[in-house]
Amino acid sequence: MTISIDEDIQRARREGVADAGNLPFLLKPKGAVKAAVLLVHGFTASPWEMRLAGEALARNGYLALGVRLPGHGTTAGDLVQRPYEEWLSEVENGYRLLAANQQRVYGVGMSTGALLLLALAHSHQIHGLVLLSPYLRLRHWLAPAAGLLRYFKRYQKRPLPAELAAHYYAQRPVNGVYQLYRLIRRVSGLLPEITAPTFVISARGDQTVCVESAYRLYRQLGSSRKEHHMLGPEVHHILTTWENPRLKETLGMTLDFIEALERQ
Repeated sequence: MTISIDEDIQRARREGVADAGNLPFLLKPKGAVKAAVLLVHGFTASPWEMRLAGEALARNGYLALGVRLPGHGTTAGDLVQRPYEEWLSEVENGYRLLAANQQRVYGVGMSTGALLLLALAHSHQIHGLVLLSPYLRLRHWLAPAAGLLRYFKRYQKRPLPAELAAHYYAQRPVNGVYQLYRLIRRVSGLLPEITAPTFVISARGDQTVCVESAYRLYRQLGSSRKEHHMLGPEVHHILTTWENPRLKETLGMTLDFIEALERQ
């Protein structure tokens, strides 16, 4: 198996990624490769957000690729003018890299990464999806007005713990939020036509997105095999880092779903 992401890493560094944790990653299992998994982080995050999931998958025999969405892992200013089509193009590039080396490719996406994987699955063969905190609606009351506000307000600030500052942006570009709404509109129209087996995990304590919209997304999916699991109020939006007090369970459910599909 010949597969490398050296060019992606070099490009990320040229574009200003200074923290090694924010670089795209490719994790290979020690033994034979069962299948490949494409991991996609969320809005204003970085590949660091998907690293623990990638390590768990690699330990269990899967080739794990964590892509970096354009405008992420550098500075919030880099993200301001990025349309969601650039993010989707990077996800498609990651898929093509894996599909050229493995017959079966799965996808695991966090938040906006989940929506990008749904868009990918509409036009490419994905053998299964794990969607973590997906959404069709954001909770912030000003979010629906982002299309207009972007002409008057450049960023929306949020509190961010110091230990996360290297991997997330404390400033969300308002135009980026508008791109999320563009992506939501696209994905909403595609849901009935997406048939890949899908596992959705949401959390009652999510204060970033409307959890009810995740269930609506789940119901509208055209998949004949789909599952939805709701974590409790002690769990917030990010499910792939140690912020999630039920991280081990979440990663276990992710692996179990993919393993079940592998046994078919």
